[in-house]
Amino acid sequence: MLSNTELKQLVESAADAIMVCDAQGAITFWNGSAQRIFGFTAADTLGQSLDMIIPLRQRQRHWDGYHKTMATGITKYGADLLRVPALHKDGHTLLIAFTVSMLHTADGKVSGIVAIVRDETRRFAEDRELRKRLAELESQAASAAAG
Repeated sequence: MLSNTELKQLVESAADAIMVCDAQGAITFWNGSAQRIFGFTAADTLGQSLDMIIPLRQRQRHWDGYHKTMATGITKYGADLLRVPALHKDGHTLLIAFTVSMLHTADGKVSGIVAIVRDETRRFAEDRELRKRLAELESQAASAAAG
């Protein structure tokens, strides 16, 4: 069993962002990797809405799902990796992948949610470049075969 000190060290040294939000969507925990990925310090985020990292066009869908999850205590993203756009403090868009875990009070009521987040912006750009290059090579091979 981990001690509280060891658990704190684990969460703070994790390469992935770890953030916790209460049932209303206010940020209650923000680790160092969350600061590195999103640019916001814990002081910037604690008590604030997740809207600070959710692109405007995604917000309604996010909050519809969030409130449904808080009401039912069920999330489809507990084991599945979800990939979505997010915002950095400086305004540029990131592509993140994350999973979530529900938090419960001693009497079983949903109290919040933990998200473990990874920045996949670079990997996505590399994949896109590889797909583009593959399409070019396939086009060249088709042209060579036809000619």
